[in-house]
Amino acid sequence: MTADIQPTPRQLLPADFQVTDWPTLEPYFKELSGRTISSLQELEQWLKDLSELEAVISEDACWRQIKMTCDTENPQLAESFNYFMMEIQPKIQPYSDLLNRKLVENPFTKELKEPAYFTYLRNVKKNIDLFREENIPLQSELAVEAQQFGVISGKMAIEVGGKEYTLQQAAKFLEDPDRSVREEVYRKIAERRLQDKDALNELYDSLLRKRNQVALNAGFENYRDYRFTELGRFDYTKEDAFQFQDAVKQYVLPIVDGIYKKKQAKLGLESLRPWDTDAEPAGVSPLKPFKTGGELLQKTVGCFEKLDPFFAACLEKMSQMKRFDLESRKGKAPGGYNCPLAETGAPFIFMNAAGTLNDVITMVHEGGHAIHSFLSHPLELTGFKEYPTEFAEVASMSMELFSMSEWGVFFENEEELRRAKELQLERVLTIFPWIATIDKFQHWVYENPNHTHEERLQNWQRILTEFTPASLDVTGLEAYRNYNWQRQLHLFEVPFYYIEYGIAQLGAIGLWQQFQKNKEQALKNYTHALSLGGTRTLPQLFEAAGLQFDLSPAHIKGLMEFVKEEMEKV
Repeated sequence: MTADIQPTPRQLLPADFQVTDWPTLEPYFKELSGRTISSLQELEQWLKDLSELEAVISEDACWRQIKMTCDTENPQLAESFNYFMMEIQPKIQPYSDLLNRKLVENPFTKELKEPAYFTYLRNVKKNIDLFREENIPLQSELAVEAQQFGVISGKMAIEVGGKEYTLQQAAKFLEDPDRSVREEVYRKIAERRLQDKDALNELYDSLLRKRNQVALNAGFENYRDYRFTELGRFDYTKEDAFQFQDAVKQYVLPIVDGIYKKKQAKLGLESLRPWDTDAEPAGVSPLKPFKTGGELLQKTVGCFEKLDPFFAACLEKMSQMKRFDLESRKGKAPGGYNCPLAETGAPFIFMNAAGTLNDVITMVHEGGHAIHSFLSHPLELTGFKEYPTEFAEVASMSMELFSMSEWGVFFENEEELRRAKELQLERVLTIFPWIATIDKFQHWVYENPNHTHEERLQNWQRILTEFTPASLDVTGLEAYRNYNWQRQLHLFEVPFYYIEYGIAQLGAIGLWQQFQKNKEQALKNYTHALSLGGTRTLPQLFEAAGLQFDLSPAHIKGLMEFVKEEMEKV
C-alpha cells in the first residue's frame, strides 16, 4: 500500500478545465447522454467518462463548501457556494436522471460484473425512483439554507477572564478543577446559545417544511421514509432504529448511570451536575495533549506511524497538499469533518481544536475517515467510492479505539495516559444515549411535520429525559436543556444522519475486540474492508471486517459489557 495518491486521470475533460458556469459544463452532459453505446466495452468506457465528470464536479462543489466553512464571514465564499447550488446543481440533476435511465435501459448493463456493480446499480435505480423535477429548486434551496446553521453558530463566542473564546475553545474550561469556573462557563455557553434560539428555531421550521414537501412530491408519506430511501438504507428499517433506541435504554443507560455515580464519588460531590462530567478532582490538572494545530498533527502522525506506517503516510501526504484546517477561531463553522475529494483523492480535514483530549479523539476519528478515502480512491468509478455512511463511521470510530494503544505520543505521564484511556472508554458508552435521543427526536419531528414550537419543545423534553441518566442532576437547567437539540449540526445540515454513529460504534467495538486478541489481523481486516469502498452491501462490508451486522439488543448488550470490562482494567 502506498499513500502516494494520484488524481483520477482525465480523458473526457481538458486537463485545465475548471467548473465555472453551466454553459461550459453542459456540452459534456449532452455528449454523454447522446453517445451511442453498442457493446459492453463502449458501456464501460462511457461509465468511466461519466465517473470522471462526476469526480470533477463533486470536488469543485466540495472545495466551495470547505472554503465557506473555514471562513463563514467572507461573503464571496458564501456566494461561490450558493452560485453552485442555485445555478449549476439544479441544471445537472435532470441530466443525471437522464444518464441514470440510459444506463439501466442499456442491454449491456446486465453484463456488468458483480459484485461491485450490484450496489452501484442499486443506487442508480434508487435515484431514478426518487427523482422529481419539482424537487430540484427545493433541494437547491435546502442545500443553501442548511449552511446558515454554520453561519449562525460561527459567530458565537463568550468572554472568560476578560478574553474572548469561541464556544469550542471555551469548552476546555469545563475540565477546570475549580467547580465555580466550570459552572460559570457552562452557563455562559448555554446563555450564548439561547440568544440565537429563535433564529435556529425559524431556520429549522423552514428546513422541515421544505423537506416534507420534497417527500410528498416523491410520493412518500413523510420525510423520514423518503430519507431512509435516499440514504440507501437498504439493509435496516425504521423498526431496527426503534429496537436500537430500546437497547440503549435497557443496556447502555444503566452503565452510563454507574459511570456518573462513580464520577460523583471521585469528585466528592453531593450531586453531579452537567458541568462536572468532564472534570477531575481538585489538584488534578486537566489533560493538555497538545498546544497548537501543528503539534496535534505532528503527534497524530507519530501515533499512526506506530499503528501502521501507511496510516501516517496518508496524513503526511495530506499535509503536503495543505488539506488541514485544525484550530478553532471566530467566524469558522463549528464541528469537524473529513471531506473526501473525488478527483485528487486526498481528503480535507476540518476541525476546531482547542488543546483538549476531545480534540485528539476528533483528530484520530477524522484521520480514520481520511484513510478510508485513500484506500478506496484506486477503485475504478466515483460511484464505487460512495460507501455507506454507517461503514464510513466504522473507519473513524475504530481508529479512535485502535489509536489508544499509542496515545503515549500525547501523554508521556503514565497516570495521564491512563486517565485519557478511561475518559475515551467512558465516552464510547456515554455517547449512545445522546445518539438515541437525537435519532428518536428526528423520527418524531418528521412523523409530525406540522407540529407547533410548543409540541416540539414538549417532545424534545420527553425524549431527552428518557435518555438522561438518573445520576445526573439537571434541576433548574430546563431553560438551557429545552434547546439543547439546537447544538446538533446534523439536525440542520444532514437530517437522519446520526444513528450511523451508533451502528458504527458497535462495529468499532467489534474490531477493537479483534485488535485486543490479534492486532495485525484486526488491522488487516480493517484495511481490507475499507479498500472495498461502496462495492459491497453494508452487511458484506461488516463481514469483510470480520464483524456481524447485528442491531439486536442481545448483541448490543454483549458489546457494552466488553467495554465495561475493559474500562475496569484501565
